[in-house]
Amino acid sequence: MKLVKLAIGHVSTTVGAVDANTAAITALVRQAADEQVWLVAFSEQVMGGYPAEDLVQWRGFVDAQRTALERLAADTRDLRTIVVVGAVVGVGGQLFNAAAVLHGGAILGFVPKEKLPTYHVFYEARTLARGVPGLALDAAGVPLGDRVFAFGDRCVAVEVCEDAWSPDGPMRRRCYSGAEIVVNVSASPYRLGILQTRREMLATRSADNQTVLLYANAVGGQDGLVFDGGGGVFQNGRQLFEAERFRPGLATCVVDLDRTRRLRTENTTWRSDCETFQRGGQTVPVIRSPHPTLEATGLSYPAPDGGSFFLPPDTRPTISARDEALDDLFEVLAHGLKDYLDKSRAFRRFGIALSGGRDSMLALLVAWRAAQLKGDVATWLSAFYMPSRFSGAETAEAARTMCREIGIDLGVVPIDDAFAREVEATRTMLGGEPTALTLQNIQARVRAQRMWNWANSSGALFLQTSDMSEKAVGYTTIGGDLEGALSVIANVPKTVVVALLGRLQARFGFRGIALCLETDPGPELAEAQAAEAELMPFEVLDACLHLFAGEKMAPDEVALALPALFPQVPVEVLAAHARRFATLFTQSIYKWVQSPLALHVGSLDLDRERALQLPVVQSREWWEQRS
Repeated sequence: MKLVKLAIGHVSTTVGAVDANTAAITALVRQAADEQVWLVAFSEQVMGGYPAEDLVQWRGFVDAQRTALERLAADTRDLRTIVVVGAVVGVGGQLFNAAAVLHGGAILGFVPKEKLPTYHVFYEARTLARGVPGLALDAAGVPLGDRVFAFGDRCVAVEVCEDAWSPDGPMRRRCYSGAEIVVNVSASPYRLGILQTRREMLATRSADNQTVLLYANAVGGQDGLVFDGGGGVFQNGRQLFEAERFRPGLATCVVDLDRTRRLRTENTTWRSDCETFQRGGQTVPVIRSPHPTLEATGLSYPAPDGGSFFLPPDTRPTISARDEALDDLFEVLAHGLKDYLDKSRAFRRFGIALSGGRDSMLALLVAWRAAQLKGDVATWLSAFYMPSRFSGAETAEAARTMCREIGIDLGVVPIDDAFAREVEATRTMLGGEPTALTLQNIQARVRAQRMWNWANSSGALFLQTSDMSEKAVGYTTIGGDLEGALSVIANVPKTVVVALLGRLQARFGFRGIALCLETDPGPELAEAQAAEAELMPFEVLDACLHLFAGEKMAPDEVALALPALFPQVPVEVLAAHARRFATLFTQSIYKWVQSPLALHVGSLDLDRERALQLPVVQSREWWEQRS
């Protein structure tokens, strides 16, 4: 046996907090050494925080990371544990997103990221240079380039995040050059369904390259992104260990490297491919550490889960995959909200305008969970109900009941008098009667103005509560319900809002949720107002949103796809819904680009600086002529 203890260090970083980030890293490195860890890895750009975006163009920010790296090396020089951290490194006019390898008080080398993503929420090629095979640069006395690292008779390769997502990444040539452990430092944000995709991809890379793969993912929220942490260790295609998600700290695993070497020897295909590669003379150079590493004393052989070498563990799921995904989504939203408040340092509590409807109810529950993570709920969360003559008794009761159940007061501040004054002021300015739609919008704007005034005076984070579906078609009011300092559920479709409320009702038994779900959805800005009657059934709307905005189908293609989902609806009705959705969507871009920063939880969102970038001004000719 050749046992080594590996560790993932999770630090919830803040972009720019170089000293605080480094102090947290140093403390975990010392803990790792105390626990006899041979190598500990941290996440992508952990020194300066991720994503730094254009902040990397400030040379002082990049220099501060280098200074912090040198301090980290000096402060841990008495330890034998190998440390891998992510940082931005400058060489001449180029900036690299790199993994740094530290050992024995020295920075042994930097290995830059080769695959720079420019999709979804990533725009790294805007500011960063790519690493390439054979790259060999000098970063102020430290090698930067395509390298592997030897520690005695053990060889380690390092890479950064996206490098593992491509089968054509650097892992293959580095394993053919002798690396038996590959460390991937990553900052992969949460997206609904991403966890299983990550596991399968990492297991595949580990199998393809017959290697031990240690994957260290970032944890914590940064702006609208939420990193769920976790990560794990994979050996020759089998997952050995998975770190707990959403939790800063240290997670460890023992690996027998003899098993990897034996499996490489047995795998004739891998050996043949390796021989072909080595004959090509492209072997990656090795940097050898002159410093001693920890000896594997007192380590136990890693026993398989379930205790059997021949059978998988008997792990029957306790909940359905759907419920697990909904629980995950709820935690991600809550952690993202909490970290935004904590790391921005601009706010002292959460504040929400509660209508008793589905969207504000879910936003309230997310804020409740975020407040739980911080401590006492009543200390951190305030809610207000601002009824008008159109507000329903059922939604009012839902709001009161929900606040009572989670232990907070509900401030009730009617708006009818203010509404009447604003209507009269509008008549004066117009010299006539405002439209029916304007009368609705005035109510929403009165509520938003009051929330802003309260938030300014109390130092609160005013939460915007619109969902993705209504935002997509402009069923919102600029200056009204589109207002807030942070959008909680703006990237959660309405059907998912309803499903998540149902799941939370089942988990916690809140009567307030049940009362809410018994009402018909609608903004209550006019008599007997029903959202689906004014728009279309939300199931159809969300299908159109996915097909048009997600799958990039033209409206006539959407119309052809919808009957498979809704066979009971006449095809001409579905075609009309598809055209109406596309019209409302393209007309409403000017609205949703003005909405607050939103938490990113899917591969599609309506934050213009994130996943879906569309021109505000555009003609519909390109699809109208197809209809």
